[in-house]
Amino acid sequence: MSELSLEPWFGLTKEDAARVVTEICAHGADFGELFFEDAVSSSIILEDGVVRNVSWTEDAGAGLRAVKGDTQAYGFAQQFDLKLLVDVGNRVGKVAGDARKSVNLGALHSVPVRSGLYSGKDASVRAPAAGKLEILKRADAAARAFSPAVKRVDITLTEESRILGLLNSDGGLFVDSQPMLSVRVSVVAEKDGKKQQSMVGGGGRLGLEYFTDVDPESLGKEAARMAVEMLDADPAPAGQQTVVLAPGDSGVLLHEAVGHGLEGDFNRKGTSRYSGKVGEKVASELCTVVDDGTYARGRGAIHVDDEGNASGSNVLIEKGILKGYMHDRLSAAHFKVKPTGNGRRQSYRHPPLPRMTTTYMNAGAHTPEEIIASVKNGIYCRTFSGGQVNISNGDFVFQATESFQIEDGKLTRPLKDVVIIGNGPDALSKVSMVGNDLAFSDGRWTCGKGGQMVPVGVGIPTVRIDGITVGGTK
Repeated sequence: MSELSLEPWFGLTKEDAARVVTEICAHGADFGELFFEDAVSSSIILEDGVVRNVSWTEDAGAGLRAVKGDTQAYGFAQQFDLKLLVDVGNRVGKVAGDARKSVNLGALHSVPVRSGLYSGKDASVRAPAAGKLEILKRADAAARAFSPAVKRVDITLTEESRILGLLNSDGGLFVDSQPMLSVRVSVVAEKDGKKQQSMVGGGGRLGLEYFTDVDPESLGKEAARMAVEMLDADPAPAGQQTVVLAPGDSGVLLHEAVGHGLEGDFNRKGTSRYSGKVGEKVASELCTVVDDGTYARGRGAIHVDDEGNASGSNVLIEKGILKGYMHDRLSAAHFKVKPTGNGRRQSYRHPPLPRMTTTYMNAGAHTPEEIIASVKNGIYCRTFSGGQVNISNGDFVFQATESFQIEDGKLTRPLKDVVIIGNGPDALSKVSMVGNDLAFSDGRWTCGKGGQMVPVGVGIPTVRIDGITVGGTK
């Protein structure tokens, strides 16, 4: 795909797009932007063995933005029609003053597009549904065969292919094709009047070739194993506990409890617990936290963000010291730094916001066995269903979906109804051991903010946190 050609994908030339952006800037905007999107998605839902939904949709349109200082105006159109876009651009641009700014086509520069971040194969979103249904049936059969206690299996497979384009008044220009696949397996197990539900998932920036490395049967068996195992779980003990986070999906706690507070808009407005603390110690010296849009094939991988800035690896906290924030254009201008490639939007209907990509903690020196063996009495949390955080003070609440009691340095009985309650900076300050086993989630997380949803990745090694509140039932 040519980085400098809009017309094959959106039917408008660079000259057309420049005319629209010039109209956006006609009333004195500091910055104007025309963002294109053509997204195709498909979905299949196998609900308790019955095909409940097979869908295929396409949504295309353009977002237009004018920026004046810290203020922006945004509009969108659902057609790539030049006359309509010029009209919407004029309306959006009237948020600003009265000085015309044009786009110099001779100064256009394309954003470098790396190789290998996405699958590189043709998107399978348009592939026949029959072949995809067979994949779901294999996972369904494996889950049911795992145990007679499995009573219900629901599976969803979604795929998406987004063609994105942009031209702005600074001369930025890009076209990118973003694939995405997501599979979810939910299992309900029941025995002796007790019922438990579990969910596993996977995917990333690729298509059906995901199942070359991950067979559907393994997803079905894992979801069944979790649900059946938790049938015999004991109620979680409440109170202050030593908590050990498992590698991989436990990184969602880092994402919510710490990551959101490091997004530039919250800090530009002074509403984050981390506002004004760059250069200060905000975590244990064992903690180095990174946001990286270049983690290949990960759910949060992007060549460029939705403002045309190249993605990269941004160190947020280094050995406990806050190094910086994640920025879009607005927050970067406020702090007089360069955008970090974190300006993301759900679709052309939405303005960009500072958002995470793949957020993780660097590996440490200890083996996971050493960390677990160091705990006399505590809780090991393997998976989470998500959580909530108060950005202003860093307080968070998380529901663990698979946990185990640690007794005398060994994992013993499974626990249910484990709720982790704490404060982001406080929890990071209590990190006493970090494992050498950094792992990343397998494409299951979607992040919500400001009414927008975007795909993200998380990662973390085994981590010991001393003294965190666990809400339990006994």
